[in-house]
Amino acid sequence: MVAFLAALGALVIVDAMSIAEDFTQSSPVGPKTVPLLVGGLLLVIALVLAVDVARGGKGESEQGEDIDLSTPPEWRTVLLLAAVFCANIVLIDRLGFPISGAILFWGAAYALGSRHWVRDPLIAVTLSVLTYLLFVRMLAVPLPAGPLAGVI
Repeated sequence: MVAFLAALGALVIVDAMSIAEDFTQSSPVGPKTVPLLVGGLLLVIALVLAVDVARGGKGESEQGEDIDLSTPPEWRTVLLLAAVFCANIVLIDRLGFPISGAILFWGAAYALGSRHWVRDPLIAVTLSVLTYLLFVRMLAVPLPAGPLAGVI
């Protein structure tokens, strides 16, 4: 596992170094930043694991799953989540990310069992708008705004 993590970290770093940077952008965060961070963290985890194994540490065997296999699957939840994701795919170009994202967040919360009729939509709208602003303004990733193009 140590060798696998170290090789994966090295591969991610080598691959990230081949990414062409656009120096016309004024943002200090370029396209290499996240892959380099992930590759570095993989190497750190490999090193920590190697030290732990060298000191005699070993993982505990898994005792089993914490689920009751006699309980049938929750197909309603799975189908509701699938419907919400499909609705997001269909609506994102028409309504824009802030609205379709709010529908996605609220629909996922509903499908997973949350029934707070005031709090859930407020959190969904807040998450969607903040995510939109983070990607569009801070990361310069173009997302469709839909009818809110002049507002946000």
